[in-house]
This record gives sequence, structure tokens and C-alpha cells, in this order.
Amino acid sequence: MKILCILLTGTLVVFCNLLRTSSLKNERTGEHALPVKENDKIVYLFFKVEKNASDTEKIILEDKKTVSGKLKSNPFFDEREMKTGDFIVSLTDAAGKEMVKQSIADPLNPVMEVYEETISRNRVSLEHAEFSIRYAHSENIQMVKIEKVGPSGKKLLFTQKL
Repeated sequence: MKILCILLTGTLVVFCNLLRTSSLKNERTGEHALPVKENDKIVYLFFKVEKNASDTEKIILEDKKTVSGKLKSNPFFDEREMKTGDFIVSLTDAAGKEMVKQSIADPLNPVMEVYEETISRNRVSLEHAEFSIRYAHSENIQMVKIEKVGPSGKKLLFTQKL
């Protein structure tokens, strides 16, 4: 009985190791990964923002890149969580209907962590900064619009046709 129990345990250990080795090989080769279709693409938009002498922001679309791939999840947008200085990026179709909406934390006044005796967070004021967004490619998306949240509401900063 003791020999039978040892034999079954040994067989079980060898079998589990073979399964584990097989699954590791599949992970390395990507066999278990979700297949990326030819038409699955991610678009990256890279922006530069500068503060003018009159404390108004000027935004420039620096680059647009399209790569094959699929977004795992779409960024969640909640307008109630927006703070003064944050940007709202809206991607619209030709008729002006919003397709994608994302928020960007105030790029000109980021919160930086400082590690000294303790960890503290300080807001830093910058004259220029860069930020980017990404979204799943769609032929319907034709324009990008960026608004800044202010104490008295939203202010349109940038509009450009893609």
C-alpha cells in the first residue's frame, strides 16, 4: 500500500510538472494570447502644451502614431472627478458626436513625490509639458478637441481635424 501511494504521488508530480512546462512554453510563444486581427489598431496622439505670457495655454499636436494591437480596457471618464486645471480630450466624428472622452490631470501643474525623511507630494508649476492619449482606432474619429476645466466651467483650448 505504501509503495502504491508513493508511485501515485510520483506520477502526479511528474504529470503536473509536464503540464506546467507546456503552459510556460505556450506563454512564451503567445499561443494563449488573444489574437490580434489585422484591423485592430491603437492610435497614440502626442501633445505639447505651453504657457503663454498671458497665462493662457497653447496646445500643439506633435505626433500621431498608429500601431497594431488591441486595448485591454478603455480609460474610465468621470466628469465629477475633474479638478481645476485638468484637461478633457474629446474625439469626435465628422458630425461632432463624441466617440471617446478622456481626462488628463493638469500637465502644467503635476504632483511630484519627494522622497526625503518622509514621502511628500508637492505641486510643481511648469511653463511647458507634454502629454499623450491612446484610443482604439476607428474610421469614424475625425477630430480632437481639448478643453480645460476652470472654476467657472470649461474653456476650449484646442481643436484639430485628424
